[in-house]
Amino acid sequence: MKSAVFTEPQQGATHDMLSRVAVTAEELGYDAFLRSDHLLKMGDVTGQPGPSEAWTNLAGLARDTSTIRLGTLVSPVTFRHPGIFATQVAQVDEMSGGRIDLGIGAGWFEAEHATHGLPFGESMGERFERFEEQLEILVAMWRTPAEKTFTHAGKHYSLVDCPAIPKPAQTDGEGRPAIPIVIGGSGKVKTPRLAATYASEFNMPFPDLDTWKEQTARVRQACVDHGRDPDDLEWSFWFPIAVGRDDAEVARRAAAIGRDVDEMVETAFGGSPQQVIDKINLYREAGATKVGFQMLDLTDLDHIELVKSEVVDKLG
Repeated sequence: MKSAVFTEPQQGATHDMLSRVAVTAEELGYDAFLRSDHLLKMGDVTGQPGPSEAWTNLAGLARDTSTIRLGTLVSPVTFRHPGIFATQVAQVDEMSGGRIDLGIGAGWFEAEHATHGLPFGESMGERFERFEEQLEILVAMWRTPAEKTFTHAGKHYSLVDCPAIPKPAQTDGEGRPAIPIVIGGSGKVKTPRLAATYASEFNMPFPDLDTWKEQTARVRQACVDHGRDPDDLEWSFWFPIAVGRDDAEVARRAAAIGRDVDEMVETAFGGSPQQVIDKINLYREAGATKVGFQMLDLTDLDHIELVKSEVVDKLG
């Protein structure tokens, strides 16, 4: 069972804070360090000292770390033009020595677009059109031979004779430059189709078990329809976590992130390490191959160590 530490820097973080978490996760042996890609805080927090820009931060983390995989859950297509985004992600991948995973989605948080002057799109349908077109462009740009240029004339984006460089350090199963793409969510038609077409990993945030089973079944069927083996994909999910050696430690960690202990136990990863292991195993039995732990208190490095030693290492 692969494991990831997942952070939400829009709630307030500096690069140094995130670097300490990523380096700690690497030293402990987690498989991945992931971060959200948001520009505005959520809920009753100040958001200070800032959200940190995801791909600027990942470029720094690519040099601060050496083995752990790095990525976003998820970068909205509304934030960036694919022509420059393909170059940006490829360059960070090169800086990391080939350790980047690109979580990408249509975008949903309208308020952060208004605060930062970014176009949000008139409808979810339009955003999904942009999402699909961006996926097509990103993959095509990375695959374009270095001696050739890339041209695209689409509904939302137009590129003419783009040099499509630099290339990612990673390659796909056919030896072509590529970045593993993570696609997720609960959409019943478009999401499974896009995951089957483009994704290396399918992810769901805090799904109840029935929803996980139903949605992964849709994605698996979409893979079959697309001529892919569903087992070629990584199947991942994540929950916020507050775990402790005793009730007092659990309560302290839940309070630190503004959550109730009973709520965490019922709807997230909360309580003792064994309670979390038992919950993960339900999803593993239903096909999950990777679990993410949303660590909302970036100052609590002991929490990261406890989860690794008492949960991840005992999962097998």
